[in-house]
Formats: sequence, structure tokens, C-alpha cells
Amino acid sequence: MNYSFEYIDIILLAMIAGFIFLRLRGILGKRTGFEGKVPPQFEEALNKARMEKVEKIKENFDDSAQKEFLKGAKVAYETIITDFSDNDNKIVASKPLLSKEIFNQFNEALKQRSKRGHYAEITFIGVNSATIKEHKRIDKILNVTVDFIAEVITCIKDKDTKVVSGDPEKIKKIYDTWVFSRDITSANPNWQLVNTLT
Repeated sequence: MNYSFEYIDIILLAMIAGFIFLRLRGILGKRTGFEGKVPPQFEEALNKARMEKVEKIKENFDDSAQKEFLKGAKVAYETIITDFSDNDNKIVASKPLLSKEIFNQFNEALKQRSKRGHYAEITFIGVNSATIKEHKRIDKILNVTVDFIAEVITCIKDKDTKVVSGDPEKIKKIYDTWVFSRDITSANPNWQLVNTLT
């Protein structure tokens, strides 16, 4: 995603505006006092530069970027869900995908499960759909809320492998709404799960 290019664009637009100003100054001459309004050509060039900057910001998370994001979101979703099927009840593969707060919440849930002597078996069938519900930028942070519909086979077993809940033979449809976040000024392109909504 080309968020870092925004700042380069601002610099380029400033250089273009400066070049136009110097050209106009050479053509129209230097002002020696108040001579009325800014020349229409210069004002038009500045307005165009401003509009291009605004459009560039709007395009930061355009359709193409959203499609690319959803590809990664589906992989992240599967990784996080299946990470809870390990017998050791530890988060390993999905840790980089979780914010510190979410990691702590998930880790605590696994500890409680482990204390009961339980573990989960999860077979991930696939993501039926993943749609962006909303995306909101606050300063340098972009938050994207995604609705997932997926199918899994899941059950909880005790230390004697007896099924406590779920059904190891039945496909279950699950509905989740997750919020991913990313600092768009960071060189790190990875997103993190920062919230799960019910």
C-alpha cells in the first residue's frame, strides 16, 4: 500500500507550484506593491495542486488497496482461528498479528482453558466471505472493520480426549467482526487485530 507516497506527492506538488510561480514571475514581472488579485493562471494551478493532493489522500485506500487488504485479512483470520487448536494452549503463529491488548486477552482465555485440562480441535474449512464494513483514518492510524463468515469443524476435548463441547463431525458456520489497524507512516506493512466485535 502506497501510504508513504503521500508525503512524496506533497513535496512534488510544492516543487511544481514553485516552478509555476517562478515562470509567472518571469512572464508577469516582479510586484513592487499591491497590484490586485493573484493572476488567474497561478490561482488555477494552486487549486489544481490542492485538488490532486486531496484526491491522492482519498485514493490511499481505494478499491485496489481494499482487495489487497482483504486477501491478507483472510489469511490472518485463518491463522488466528487455527492457532487456538494447538494442544499446548499457546499462541505462536498469530502473535505478530495481534495487538498487545488482544494478545493478552486471547492468552488469558487459553490459560483458563488449560487450567480446566481442555484443548480445542479446529479444522478450518474456509472463509465464505470477508467484507469491509467500514474504514476510518484517525491521524496516522487506519482502522478497518471486517465482517467474516467462515466454516469450521471445532470441538473442545478434555485430557481424556472426551468431547466437552462442539461436534468433531459437524461443520459449523461462524460470524465474526474484527477490527484491524495499521500505522500508515510505519515502514512495517503488517496489520494487527485490535478488536473483536460481537
